[in-house]
Amino acid sequence: MTDIDVTTTQDDNTQVSARKKTLLLGRIIGLASEEDYRPSTASVAERAEYRQRKQLSQYQTNLESIFALAINYTPSDVTGVELDPDWRYQFFQMAEQIHNRKMQDLWARILASEIVNPGNFSLRTLAVLLQLTFREALIFEKALGMSVKINTEPRFKLLSSYRINGGMKQYFRKHTQTNFGLSQFGLPYSSILTLVDAGILHKSEFETGLLNSNEHIQLTMCNATLLLKPKHQHLLFTYYRFTTVGDELCQLIQAKSDDEFINAVKTMLAKDFMVNS
Repeated sequence: MTDIDVTTTQDDNTQVSARKKTLLLGRIIGLASEEDYRPSTASVAERAEYRQRKQLSQYQTNLESIFALAINYTPSDVTGVELDPDWRYQFFQMAEQIHNRKMQDLWARILASEIVNPGNFSLRTLAVLLQLTFREALIFEKALGMSVKINTEPRFKLLSSYRINGGMKQYFRKHTQTNFGLSQFGLPYSSILTLVDAGILHKSEFETGLLNSNEHIQLTMCNATLLLKPKHQHLLFTYYRFTTVGDELCQLIQAKSDDEFINAVKTMLAKDFMVNS
Protein backbone atom coordinates (compact mmCIF):
# COMPACT_ATOMS: atom_id res chain seq x y z
CA MET A 1 0.00 0.00 0.00
CA THR A 2 1.00 3.63 -0.41
CA ASP A 3 0.81 6.41 2.13
CA ILE A 4 -2.14 8.77 1.81
CA ASP A 5 -0.85 12.29 1.39
CA VAL A 6 -3.25 14.92 2.71
CA THR A 7 -2.69 18.53 3.66
CA THR A 8 -4.13 20.23 6.69
CA THR A 9 -7.61 21.42 5.81
CA GLN A 10 -10.41 23.01 7.82
CA ASP A 11 -13.26 20.50 8.21
CA ASP A 12 -15.87 23.15 7.49
CA ASN A 13 -14.24 24.35 4.26
CA THR A 14 -17.00 23.95 1.68
CA GLN A 15 -14.49 24.27 -1.18
CA VAL A 16 -12.80 20.96 -0.35
CA SER A 17 -13.69 18.22 -2.83
CA ALA A 18 -15.48 15.06 -1.77
CA ARG A 19 -12.36 13.04 -2.69
CA LYS A 20 -10.19 15.21 -0.45
CA LYS A 21 -12.72 14.88 2.36
CA THR A 22 -12.59 11.12 1.96
CA LEU A 23 -8.80 11.10 1.98
CA LEU A 24 -8.83 13.11 5.20
CA LEU A 25 -10.73 10.26 6.84
CA GLY A 26 -7.60 8.19 6.36
CA ARG A 27 -6.09 9.96 9.33
CA ILE A 28 -8.81 8.55 11.57
CA ILE A 29 -8.12 4.94 10.60
CA GLY A 30 -4.34 5.29 10.55
CA LEU A 31 -3.81 5.34 6.78
CA ALA A 32 -2.22 8.79 6.56
CA SER A 33 1.39 9.59 7.28
CA GLU A 34 1.95 11.63 10.40
CA GLU A 35 5.34 12.73 11.74
CA ASP A 36 7.40 9.54 12.04
CA TYR A 37 4.51 7.18 11.28
CA ARG A 38 4.31 5.68 7.78
CA PRO A 39 1.41 3.27 7.17
CA SER A 40 3.08 1.83 4.05
CA THR A 41 5.88 0.39 6.19
CA ALA A 42 3.62 -0.75 9.04
CA SER A 43 1.89 -4.10 9.32
CA VAL A 44 -1.90 -4.38 9.58
CA ALA A 45 -1.52 -5.09 13.31
CA GLU A 46 0.67 -2.01 13.73
CA ARG A 47 -1.80 0.16 11.83
CA ALA A 48 -4.62 -1.17 14.03
CA GLU A 49 -2.60 -0.41 17.15
CA TYR A 50 -1.86 3.09 15.88
CA ARG A 51 -5.54 3.71 15.15
CA GLN A 52 -6.51 2.53 18.62
CA ARG A 53 -3.98 4.86 20.20
CA LYS A 54 -5.39 7.78 18.20
CA GLN A 55 -8.92 6.81 19.20
CA LEU A 56 -8.06 6.53 22.90
CA SER A 57 -6.26 9.84 22.72
CA GLN A 58 -9.35 11.47 21.19
CA TYR A 59 -11.59 9.88 23.83
CA GLN A 60 -9.38 11.29 26.55
CA THR A 61 -9.50 14.73 24.92
CA ASN A 62 -13.30 14.53 24.78
CA LEU A 63 -13.58 13.64 28.47
CA GLU A 64 -11.19 16.38 29.51
CA SER A 65 -13.19 18.94 27.52
CA ILE A 66 -16.45 17.82 29.14
CA PHE A 67 -14.86 17.80 32.58
CA ALA A 68 -13.48 21.33 32.14
CA LEU A 69 -16.91 22.57 31.07
CA ALA A 70 -18.58 20.79 33.99
CA ILE A 71 -16.33 22.60 36.46
CA ASN A 72 -17.65 25.91 35.14
CA TYR A 73 -21.23 24.75 35.69
CA THR A 74 -20.61 23.44 39.23
CA PRO A 75 -21.26 25.99 41.99
CA SER A 76 -18.75 26.29 44.83
CA ASP A 77 -21.34 27.36 47.41
CA VAL A 78 -23.54 24.24 47.13
CA THR A 79 -22.86 20.89 48.78
CA GLY A 80 -22.14 18.17 46.24
CA VAL A 81 -22.90 14.46 46.43
CA GLU A 82 -21.08 11.28 45.49
CA LEU A 83 -22.21 9.97 42.12
CA ASP A 84 -23.62 6.46 41.91
CA PRO A 85 -20.61 4.32 40.81
CA ASP A 86 -22.57 2.53 38.07
CA TRP A 87 -24.02 5.80 36.74
CA ARG A 88 -20.58 7.43 36.81
CA TYR A 89 -18.96 4.53 34.95
CA GLN A 90 -21.64 4.48 32.24
CA PHE A 91 -21.52 8.27 31.95
CA PHE A 92 -17.78 8.32 31.20
CA GLN A 93 -18.08 5.33 28.86
CA MET A 94 -20.61 7.24 26.78
CA ALA A 95 -19.28 10.78 27.20
CA GLU A 96 -15.87 9.90 25.77
CA GLN A 97 -17.55 9.37 22.39
CA ILE A 98 -18.93 12.91 22.20
CA HIS A 99 -16.85 14.96 19.76
CA ASN A 100 -19.05 17.95 18.95
CA ARG A 101 -18.29 20.92 21.19
CA LYS A 102 -21.91 21.94 21.68
CA MET A 103 -22.92 18.37 22.48
CA GLN A 104 -20.04 18.20 24.96
CA ASP A 105 -21.58 21.22 26.65
CA LEU A 106 -24.82 19.26 27.18
CA TRP A 107 -22.93 16.35 28.75
CA ALA A 108 -21.00 18.75 30.98
CA ARG A 109 -24.24 20.25 32.27
CA ILE A 110 -25.59 16.77 32.99
CA LEU A 111 -22.50 15.92 35.04
CA ALA A 112 -22.67 19.18 36.98
CA SER A 113 -26.40 18.74 37.60
CA GLU A 114 -25.98 15.19 38.94
CA ILE A 115 -23.22 16.24 41.33
CA VAL A 116 -25.50 18.93 42.77
CA ASN A 117 -28.84 17.12 42.56
CA PRO A 118 -28.57 13.44 41.52
CA GLY A 119 -31.32 11.44 39.84
CA ASN A 120 -32.42 13.90 37.16
CA PHE A 121 -30.84 12.05 34.25
CA SER A 122 -31.26 8.30 33.87
CA LEU A 123 -28.91 5.99 32.02
CA ARG A 124 -31.69 5.52 29.47
CA THR A 125 -31.62 9.25 28.78
CA LEU A 126 -27.83 9.19 28.41
CA ALA A 127 -28.14 6.35 25.89
CA VAL A 128 -30.60 8.39 23.82
CA LEU A 129 -28.42 11.48 24.07
CA LEU A 130 -25.40 9.47 22.90
CA GLN A 131 -27.23 8.59 19.69
CA LEU A 132 -28.50 12.14 19.17
CA THR A 133 -26.75 13.94 16.32
CA PHE A 134 -26.12 17.65 16.37
CA ARG A 135 -28.75 18.09 13.65
CA GLU A 136 -31.31 16.23 15.77
CA ALA A 137 -30.36 18.35 18.77
CA LEU A 138 -31.12 21.47 16.71
CA ILE A 139 -34.54 20.05 15.78
CA PHE A 140 -35.17 19.34 19.46
CA GLU A 141 -34.14 22.88 20.33
CA LYS A 142 -36.58 24.20 17.72
CA ALA A 143 -39.44 22.06 19.03
CA LEU A 144 -38.79 23.08 22.62
CA GLY A 145 -38.78 26.73 21.62
CA MET A 146 -42.31 26.26 20.27
CA SER A 147 -43.57 24.29 23.28
CA VAL A 148 -45.58 25.53 26.24
CA LYS A 149 -46.38 24.71 29.83
CA ILE A 150 -50.08 24.96 30.62
CA ASN A 151 -50.88 26.65 33.94
CA THR A 152 -48.79 25.01 36.66
CA GLU A 153 -48.01 21.78 34.80
CA PRO A 154 -44.26 20.99 34.96
CA ARG A 155 -44.06 19.26 31.58
CA PHE A 156 -43.75 20.94 28.19
CA LYS A 157 -46.30 20.27 25.48
CA LEU A 158 -45.86 20.93 21.79
CA LEU A 159 -49.27 22.34 20.86
CA SER A 160 -50.30 21.48 17.30
CA SER A 161 -53.86 22.83 17.14
CA TYR A 162 -57.05 23.57 18.97
CA ARG A 163 -60.53 22.46 17.99
CA ILE A 164 -64.21 22.77 18.77
CA ASN A 165 -65.61 19.56 20.20
CA GLY A 166 -69.39 19.74 20.50
CA GLY A 167 -71.82 22.60 20.84
CA MET A 168 -73.67 24.55 18.16
CA LYS A 169 -70.63 26.45 16.88
CA GLN A 170 -69.20 23.37 15.22
CA TYR A 171 -72.12 23.37 12.78
CA PHE A 172 -71.39 26.91 11.65
CA ARG A 173 -67.68 26.42 10.98
CA LYS A 174 -66.21 25.12 7.78
CA HIS A 175 -63.28 23.84 9.81
CA THR A 176 -63.64 22.97 13.49
CA GLN A 177 -59.88 22.55 13.94
CA THR A 178 -57.31 25.36 13.80
CA ASN A 179 -53.75 24.17 13.16
CA PHE A 180 -50.85 26.23 14.46
CA GLY A 181 -48.82 25.54 11.32
CA LEU A 182 -45.66 24.18 12.91
CA SER A 183 -44.19 23.41 9.49
CA GLN A 184 -44.47 27.05 8.44
CA PHE A 185 -42.14 28.00 11.27
CA GLY A 186 -39.39 25.47 10.69
CA LEU A 187 -40.81 22.31 12.25
CA PRO A 188 -42.23 20.11 9.46
CA TYR A 189 -43.78 16.74 10.16
CA SER A 190 -40.52 15.07 9.10
CA SER A 191 -38.84 16.79 12.05
CA ILE A 192 -41.60 15.54 14.36
CA LEU A 193 -40.90 12.01 13.10
CA THR A 194 -37.17 12.53 13.69
CA LEU A 195 -37.86 13.31 17.34
CA VAL A 196 -40.24 10.36 17.56
CA ASP A 197 -37.59 8.01 16.15
CA ALA A 198 -35.06 9.46 18.61
CA GLY A 199 -37.36 8.57 21.51
CA ILE A 200 -37.98 12.21 22.46
CA LEU A 201 -41.62 12.64 21.38
CA HIS A 202 -44.55 10.26 21.52
CA LYS A 203 -45.83 9.44 18.05
CA SER A 204 -49.53 9.96 18.74
CA GLU A 205 -51.11 13.33 19.39
CA PHE A 206 -52.90 13.88 22.69
CA GLU A 207 -55.78 16.13 23.70
CA THR A 208 -56.47 18.20 26.75
CA GLY A 209 -59.86 17.98 28.38
CA LEU A 210 -62.47 20.55 27.44
CA LEU A 211 -61.28 23.98 28.55
CA ASN A 212 -63.34 25.77 31.16
CA SER A 213 -64.65 29.04 29.72
CA ASN A 214 -64.91 30.48 33.23
CA GLU A 215 -61.20 30.09 33.97
CA HIS A 216 -58.06 31.70 32.60
CA ILE A 217 -55.41 29.50 31.00
CA GLN A 218 -51.74 30.42 31.17
CA LEU A 219 -49.40 29.31 28.39
CA THR A 220 -45.75 29.71 29.36
CA MET A 221 -43.14 29.65 26.60
CA CYS A 222 -39.42 30.46 26.59
CA ASN A 223 -39.69 34.19 27.18
CA ALA A 224 -43.40 34.82 26.67
CA THR A 225 -46.54 34.16 28.67
CA LEU A 226 -50.02 34.17 27.15
CA LEU A 227 -53.13 34.45 29.30
CA LEU A 228 -56.16 32.96 27.59
CA LYS A 229 -59.85 32.81 28.36
CA PRO A 230 -62.09 30.69 26.11
CA LYS A 231 -64.95 32.65 24.57
CA HIS A 232 -67.16 29.59 24.76
CA GLN A 233 -67.27 25.99 25.93
CA HIS A 234 -66.25 22.94 23.88
CA LEU A 235 -62.67 24.02 23.12
CA LEU A 236 -59.63 21.80 23.60
CA PHE A 237 -55.97 21.67 22.59
CA THR A 238 -54.20 18.89 20.69
CA TYR A 239 -50.50 18.43 21.32
CA TYR A 240 -47.44 16.22 21.08
CA ARG A 241 -46.13 14.98 24.41
CA PHE A 242 -42.48 14.52 25.26
CA THR A 243 -41.43 11.09 26.48
CA THR A 244 -39.84 10.61 29.90
CA VAL A 245 -36.46 10.84 28.18
CA GLY A 246 -37.60 13.97 26.34
CA ASP A 247 -38.70 15.56 29.60
CA GLU A 248 -35.28 14.97 31.12
CA LEU A 249 -33.54 16.43 28.07
CA CYS A 250 -35.81 19.50 28.22
CA GLN A 251 -33.85 20.50 31.31
CA LEU A 252 -30.69 20.76 29.19
CA ILE A 253 -31.70 22.40 25.95
CA GLN A 254 -31.58 26.18 26.00
CA ALA A 255 -34.38 26.83 23.56
CA LYS A 256 -34.88 30.09 21.73
CA SER A 257 -38.36 31.50 21.35
CA ASP A 258 -39.70 32.41 17.93
CA ASP A 259 -41.49 35.76 18.11
CA GLU A 260 -43.00 35.27 14.67
CA PHE A 261 -44.50 31.96 15.76
CA ILE A 262 -45.80 33.43 19.03
CA ASN A 263 -47.49 36.31 17.22
CA ALA A 264 -49.05 33.91 14.70
CA VAL A 265 -50.40 31.71 17.50
CA LYS A 266 -51.86 34.75 19.26
CA THR A 267 -53.64 35.78 16.07
CA MET A 268 -55.08 32.30 15.55
CA LEU A 269 -56.18 31.95 19.17
CA ALA A 270 -57.91 35.35 19.13
CA LYS A 271 -60.78 33.86 17.11
CA ASP A 272 -61.95 31.73 20.02
CA PHE A 273 -60.00 33.04 23.00
CA MET A 274 -59.47 36.34 24.70
CA VAL A 275 -55.67 36.70 24.60
CA ASN A 276 -53.43 38.84 26.80
CA SER A 277 -49.62 38.79 26.73
